[in-house]
Amino acid sequence: MTSFDTSPTLTVWRALLAVAVVFVMLATTGWSAVREQQAEGARELALAAWARDRIAGHSLPEVDAPAYRLAHFFATLTSGQRFALAGKYPSVVGNLDGVPVTLRYRANRVALRQAAAVEKARARDEKLSPDGRDEAQARYDRFRSLLKGERQILAFDPSGKGRAAEVFGDLDRAARVSVVVPGVDTHLLTLERSKRKYAAPVGMAQSLYGAERSASPGTRTAVIAWADYTSPAGLGMDAALGGLAADGAVRLNAMVGALPGTSKVSLFCHSYGSVVCGVAADHAPDRVADIAVAGSPGMRAANAGQLETGARIWATRDGDDWIGDVPHMEFGGIGHGADPVDPSFGARIVSAAGATGHSGYFEPGTESLHNFAAIGVGAYGSVSCARADSTCRSGISGERNG
Repeated sequence: MTSFDTSPTLTVWRALLAVAVVFVMLATTGWSAVREQQAEGARELALAAWARDRIAGHSLPEVDAPAYRLAHFFATLTSGQRFALAGKYPSVVGNLDGVPVTLRYRANRVALRQAAAVEKARARDEKLSPDGRDEAQARYDRFRSLLKGERQILAFDPSGKGRAAEVFGDLDRAARVSVVVPGVDTHLLTLERSKRKYAAPVGMAQSLYGAERSASPGTRTAVIAWADYTSPAGLGMDAALGGLAADGAVRLNAMVGALPGTSKVSLFCHSYGSVVCGVAADHAPDRVADIAVAGSPGMRAANAGQLETGARIWATRDGDDWIGDVPHMEFGGIGHGADPVDPSFGARIVSAAGATGHSGYFEPGTESLHNFAAIGVGAYGSVSCARADSTCRSGISGERNG
């Protein structure tokens, strides 16, 4: 006798059920799960091929090697060899900390063209649901936008909902680098917006870059829109926990540590991005001089001292930001700790006059943007405190313009 678990009838039913599940998944998601698996599979194949390949008689370095080793390896190559690797392994080279940033830009343009071709085909695929084709078209449009002009894409990964980072300015020559770390629902389709432009990562970074150049025209600055971590989807349980922030913090510190030159770095962290920055603070590279949070649900610390960082901690929140009504607490891993704009937290509290809502901090003309720009270029004397006194500027000796 055969057991029930191995009976032919049950095997047939299991197969039929599996097929049914696949068809339901395809109909409701527009093949998005299949696309994600294909993207992940393509990256795994590229990594496997990289691990086996050689150039000029030498093995290629491990992709998880320290950034300084990767920098040294690429420094030993000719420009032709570097370009060849970027063309052959764009998804690898474009995301390796330690690779020259201009080579990463080049590699990511190749990766974007390849990803755009995939989505263009999917947008016309009648096997996809209408929603699936619409999503493919939206992704195609986004990738084409990122390819326009001379945009400097520092990181690009189309798998899942996707991650990316874009640079404004010259990273190689910058004396001051600012990094914008956004919050929930950050992915490739929300990277930039035509409406409410300054509520999206790219718009935030563009606005800050312009404000910094106006604040100190002689300072060599660069700003990074850093959407290169997996953020929570909406205000669900992931947004109340610190798991994604912990993963993001590792990625953030690795990116900052691998930046070229000796530039000072300021982190500008919005909403859940401030959780990422709070977790990253104690292991942040020494070059991080300032961490500024806006609309923060907490930094997973009871006070600024618990962040264990030498960076100055700044905080701001406008009067009608709904995040102020969210309980600032932590219990059993849920919640992100004390309110950074509570004076007892110990942050330097700056004005957000003119900003409205939860996502208005980078709007031109606001005091929050003015203050971020002053912090970013080291013009601390120009910072406007949230209260009439100047306590937010106390203890800062001199300004460190580049």
